[in-house]
Amino acid sequence: METIQIDILNPKAKKLLRNLADLNLIKINKTKNKSDFSALLQKLRAKSSDDISLDEITDEVEKVRNSRYEK
Repeated sequence: METIQIDILNPKAKKLLRNLADLNLIKINKTKNKSDFSALLQKLRAKSSDDISLDEITDEVEKVRNSRYEK
């Protein structure tokens, strides 16, 4: 099975996709309108016992960026 993301530009395309789903040719999964980063962040926070603030994340990202560009 292959998964792809489609941006629907014309409402007629949505109807065609629904028809394909009715024929059991495709499966339509509704996705949340979250960015990949916020979904990843939510997943990581769920596994962590400590609450990490956005400032702490930003500080860590800046440290990594600085270490990369110093080389």
